[in-house]
Amino acid sequence: MVSQFVSSVPVRLLGDLDFEFPEGTHAIGRLDSDSEGLLILTTNKEVTQLLFCGGKPHTRTYLVRVKGRMTANTLKRLQTGVPIRISGDDYYIAKPAHVEIVERPATLPDRPGELPIDAPQTWLLITLTEGKYHQVRKMVGALKHRCQRLIRVSIENLALEGLQPGEVRELNEHVFFQQLNILYPTKN
Repeated sequence: MVSQFVSSVPVRLLGDLDFEFPEGTHAIGRLDSDSEGLLILTTNKEVTQLLFCGGKPHTRTYLVRVKGRMTANTLKRLQTGVPIRISGDDYYIAKPAHVEIVERPATLPDRPGELPIDAPQTWLLITLTEGKYHQVRKMVGALKHRCQRLIRVSIENLALEGLQPGEVRELNEHVFFQQLNILYPTKN
């Protein structure tokens, strides 16, 4: 599924979900077609500005499966900032990130075409405070580990918490702003 409501090519879209979205609903912090996990949908046009363009950086946490066994040295490089290509020959040093090696969650469903569970792999939990284009994939790729699965599990305190693929959870707007750690806009 593509994290948008319209497309010029025939793909599965958010509007195909079994949910009546209000007019003006849009995605914040889109996921690419090879990623999965938490996607914020809102009708409030201020949320993107408040969340990603404000003075305080907001966290995004990803569960990531990479090919091969990651060493402690490689893990340290991810934690302290790694150069990633942003375009052509231009590189950017990714900000330090919280990265830890974790076990594959027992409740995580297999993905079609996924490599066998006993193939050499490492599961990581990566928390970023920035969101460059394909940043997680570029970070692990720069260290010679191919990203095989990428699941956004949270943005600030707003988390998947058992949501299944395609499931939608509505939140009260005050709760929504509180979980995202952004100030609820007051009308003058």
